[in-house]
Amino acid sequence: MANYTAADVKKLRELTAAGMLDCKNALVEADGDFDKAVEIIRVKGQKGVTKREGRSAQNGLVAGKAEGNLGVLLELNCETDFVAKGERFRALADEILTTLVESKIGDLDTFLSSAYAAGKTVTDHINEGNAMLGEKIELRRIIVVDGSPAAVYLHRTSPDLPPQVGVLVQLTNEAGKIASDIAQHIAAFSPQFVSKEDVPAETIESERHIAEETARNEGKPEAALSKIVDGRVVGFIKEVTLLEQAFAKDNKKTVKQILSEAGTEVKTFARFRVGQA
Repeated sequence: MANYTAADVKKLRELTAAGMLDCKNALVEADGDFDKAVEIIRVKGQKGVTKREGRSAQNGLVAGKAEGNLGVLLELNCETDFVAKGERFRALADEILTTLVESKIGDLDTFLSSAYAAGKTVTDHINEGNAMLGEKIELRRIIVVDGSPAAVYLHRTSPDLPPQVGVLVQLTNEAGKIASDIAQHIAAFSPQFVSKEDVPAETIESERHIAEETARNEGKPEAALSKIVDGRVVGFIKEVTLLEQAFAKDNKKTVKQILSEAGTEVKTFARFRVGQA
């Protein structure tokens, strides 16, 4: 009979996010030696890394940090919410975030192949987490901004999950709490572009076509079609562009007006939602 307790199984499961049976078997194989059981799970997990490559990783978390003019945001994915809630997965995300802040590398492939520690790359470190946790772990996307004030906002959609929505916003110049307020607004209203000038012409043309077909199907009079379509396209642009949206904390003003009053502008922003494009 192996010398371990139910508390050992629970601790091993929390540390590695491995299944209960896997934890029990590892403790049995290790004859109750907790550290050896951890190593057994890691080794068996590493053997399964290749097998997990084709599996879907739609759970996970977003993590980010803003320090003065530097801001970073990342999305780290796993297969189940059980692993996403685990201490080791969250620690892995923090380790990657720290490396991203230090390297300031904004291209994902370049960052993955960059040095992590002791001769390992960031990819090597993620694969070690993959092996430990027994699931496909994937760094899906990153963004790094530098050179002017940045802010990060992280939002929990459920109290028992790590942040599932993350926003990074960069302003042209310092404006007190405005950057944080705008980041929260973006989290809530999901704009796709900064301004109407950023909306691709083909997107507007597609929306115009949809608006026209919809109006015809609704039986709108031919003479009024042009005006109706123009109005709907304008409404679409207001919906998807940050500057045209009504500000979350004062819906009598647009985001553009709020920024103008603060004497600043949005250079760029990114909004990550776990599992979504």
